[in-house]
Amino acid sequence: MRKLSGFLLTVLLFVGLIGSGAAAQAAQTAAADDILPRLTAIPGMKVLAERPTDPGYRYFLMSYRQPVDHRHPDRGTFDQRFTLLHKSVDRPMVLYTTGYNLRDLPTFRSEPTQIIDGNQISVEQRFFTPSRPEPADWTKLNIWQGATDHHRLVTALKKIYSKKWISTGASKGGMTSVYHSRFYPGDVDGVVAYVAPNDVKNKEDSAYDRFFESVGTDKQCRDRLKDLAAESLRRRVPMVAKLDALAKSQGLTFGILKTTDRAYENSVMDLEWAFWQYSLQSDCATVPDPRTVSTEALFTWVDGIAGLTSYSDQGLAPFIPYYYQAGTQMGSPYPKFPNLKGLLKYPGIYQPRSYVPSEIKMRFDPAAMSDVDRWVRHQGRHLMFLYGRNDPWGAEPFRLGIGTRDSYWYDVAGLNHSGRLIDKLPDAQRGKATSAVQRWAGVSGQQARTFNGRLDGYDELQVTRPPL
Repeated sequence: MRKLSGFLLTVLLFVGLIGSGAAAQAAQTAAADDILPRLTAIPGMKVLAERPTDPGYRYFLMSYRQPVDHRHPDRGTFDQRFTLLHKSVDRPMVLYTTGYNLRDLPTFRSEPTQIIDGNQISVEQRFFTPSRPEPADWTKLNIWQGATDHHRLVTALKKIYSKKWISTGASKGGMTSVYHSRFYPGDVDGVVAYVAPNDVKNKEDSAYDRFFESVGTDKQCRDRLKDLAAESLRRRVPMVAKLDALAKSQGLTFGILKTTDRAYENSVMDLEWAFWQYSLQSDCATVPDPRTVSTEALFTWVDGIAGLTSYSDQGLAPFIPYYYQAGTQMGSPYPKFPNLKGLLKYPGIYQPRSYVPSEIKMRFDPAAMSDVDRWVRHQGRHLMFLYGRNDPWGAEPFRLGIGTRDSYWYDVAGLNHSGRLIDKLPDAQRGKATSAVQRWAGVSGQQARTFNGRLDGYDELQVTRPPL
């Protein structure tokens, strides 16, 4: 090999040093951009797993240590699960409040997440397993404690995700996002609450009776559903026998409601509600004629709509925290069921106390929802409420008030309990709603994600179905 001249050797060495320095700097930048060590550096934060997801994202199943009682943080802790869909620390964050159990879904992005092209955390609600203290002190399951869980988690993650935050959720998750902002209005920059009930006066439920007298565009469909529920109770003996056989084959029990007959009656009272919650007007064509349907076909259809095993011990177990909150603060609907007059055997059974084990004590606080409602009407800001007009849960919705600022309220004709309603709005309303969410998130003017395909078509509410 020929010797290099001194000048050329110096030049090459200099270039080599520059290259190695650039490589080292790139390595340092890559290490700094790795979100994993930044997450695990937060006290109380654990990364339980990382799962494959779509290009441009990282997805983590995580937990964060929370006090059982935020007023007395020294009296025990529990680990609250959540997921993180990470895009970039330079993008806004969406807090998706599930209101229920967490679903480990690496490709799920809520509608607001898509609109702002952001990151997303999805949080399991306290007392839904496994995010439940052991032993469970049920008096610590209330809307303030839950809101404070979210406040602590948001505060911790804002050390990393310092851009704007949007909160969203559907059904009880939508309610939860509102409760969080009521107690901690500075945590997020906007709230998008889907199909969120607002039962301000728990003993006044006439709105639901009016709803079932007018829902949809087909009176014949409404009447047929009412007649089917009545016919199901007239055939109680053979229908309960079939439910007994089904439960036995699946190893189900009915200890909470005491008997299969009581569980069956609750499911029949759910029939109209469940149909309109999950079906569309076009599904009226599938409703059988109560005068000619066989008992076998009737059982199959009612089971498919109302879920006849929903009130088994095993069916109730995942939703006991929901029923506890409904029976202590949130309220619950109780239509009068005039079509079932003379056919019901258990007056007063259709309420949350019936679905929670008797050893768990409950006392209703009528002031809780009135307080939240006042805050929305008089102090709420950057709120968006969306409802499907055919959804029974929307019969008692949140309403904006004289003190509500920069906020929006929509209902979509013909739609049900869907968690993806912005895309279903008429063009002008969709544009206005999309712009508001982007503006709140600090990305106003940026192009919204097109709502189509596998990711965009996913609706978590279709796999989150409490009996009520």
